[in-house]
Amino acid sequence: MSQDKTIPVVDLFAGPGGLGEGFSAFNEGNTFRTLVSAEMDSSAHETLRLRAFYRILKRQGGNALDSYYKFCHGESVHPCSKETIREWEEAENEAKQITLGTAKGNQELNSTLDKARLGHSDRWVLIGGPPCQAYSLVGRSRNRGNIDYRAEDDHRHFLYKEYLKIIHQYQPPVFVMENVKGILSSTMNGNKIFHTILRDLSNPQLAIENKKSGQKYKIYSLVVPTVFEHDMDPENINLNNFIIRAESYGIPQARHRVILLGVREDLGKIPTHLEKCQEQTVLDAIADLPPLRSKLSKEEDSSKLWALKINHLLKKIKHEASKKPELHELVEILKKLPSYINHDLGLVAQGRNLEALSQADKSILTRWYHDERLEVWLNHESRGHMASDLGRYLYASAFAAAYGRSPKGHLDFSLNGLQPNHKNWETGKFSDRFRVQLSHRPATTVTSHIAKDGHYYIHPDPSQCRSLTAREAARLQTFPDNYFFQGNRTQQLHQVGNAVPPLLAYKIASVVHDLIA
Repeated sequence: MSQDKTIPVVDLFAGPGGLGEGFSAFNEGNTFRTLVSAEMDSSAHETLRLRAFYRILKRQGGNALDSYYKFCHGESVHPCSKETIREWEEAENEAKQITLGTAKGNQELNSTLDKARLGHSDRWVLIGGPPCQAYSLVGRSRNRGNIDYRAEDDHRHFLYKEYLKIIHQYQPPVFVMENVKGILSSTMNGNKIFHTILRDLSNPQLAIENKKSGQKYKIYSLVVPTVFEHDMDPENINLNNFIIRAESYGIPQARHRVILLGVREDLGKIPTHLEKCQEQTVLDAIADLPPLRSKLSKEEDSSKLWALKINHLLKKIKHEASKKPELHELVEILKKLPSYINHDLGLVAQGRNLEALSQADKSILTRWYHDERLEVWLNHESRGHMASDLGRYLYASAFAAAYGRSPKGHLDFSLNGLQPNHKNWETGKFSDRFRVQLSHRPATTVTSHIAKDGHYYIHPDPSQCRSLTAREAARLQTFPDNYFFQGNRTQQLHQVGNAVPPLLAYKIASVVHDLIA
């Protein structure tokens, strides 16, 4: 498809670019092309800009990508070379660090859209996910603890209106909007916020200008034959039908999100649904990544000291578990560990075994992740854990290997030395405080909380005794291995947790393509 036949994509509240990546990858990047992506967070914007640079160079072919891989391999400190300065500037024009909802941010975005004359085109798509902190169950729980919190004063409840303003002003033929499942139950002044969002999106003219004339939209579910139209009552439809359960569509993660597909009424087309496929597991996603050891935090760290610490914890846990006949299977797992808990495991995975990769199983995930030009593992660095937590991680991952489930609460963590010093530990409120990602199942939802601690994201291999790395989390989110997250490790993990799985977005792009190609 020639360049003038490509379909422009406008990506708002883009995060690190998961939704845009899926669209950009469709048909090897020859169908959809990101015109502009908007994100306010600086580290996420750096990731967006670098990925835009990668795609621009990839389209050029030949040796254009050399400077990108030199940056990935640590051979240069900046992504662009003197030969690719123009492409780097082009990437900066595509990936914009702007704050929507501010006069300056809105003006910069509108200027770009006006220049592209999108209001006069029926071949473009608007995508994005307005920030979800105000809608998420965790965020709402936190807000309830603040006696001064008033939902109607929280601007985050209304950021979807910045998305709505673009729909109203430029009338895209199709839009895709993503948010957390908690948005379905979020209320303000006794009214469901999602009901208001559906009404507004289906009739932007009425929502913005209080006029009944103007373009209207049908809001479709991507998984079942549910549609909301402007003259319908939201009470009469099952809102849960707008939830996509990602694990049903080939994503190695049980991520449940609300995704709306808006189709302008005059387009006169009905979208198809996403096709369910074989379930992918944690092992499918991360098995070929090299093993790492955790760091020892708050004390001296070395590979030898780490091995001594782990083997001491192993001996202690095995001794305590052997006192409980019901933990016989766990003890058998622990007995197998000394042979490969050693100090040879690194902290940072560097080189890739390209020969092994070439012989890898050519599964959908393998083809999606791997890049033969990449000679390193990006963002695959372990973080430090306190010795007390290392014991819990070792026990929990061995328990999961023995019984096929993650241990929960004080009853499962009853061995001496495993109970955390937490006054509410035995109340049941923190029963999932330590959670292993089971190798034979899709992962639990990767959220931004992974950036704060790793207790909910324990690696299933007991010998590594650690939480997941940013690359492993990115694999669970289906980011390709050459997707280079910028910022420090905490910022990388935060970006990954907030993203839309690119492989899921790729499948949504296929549905959108059939509507407007």
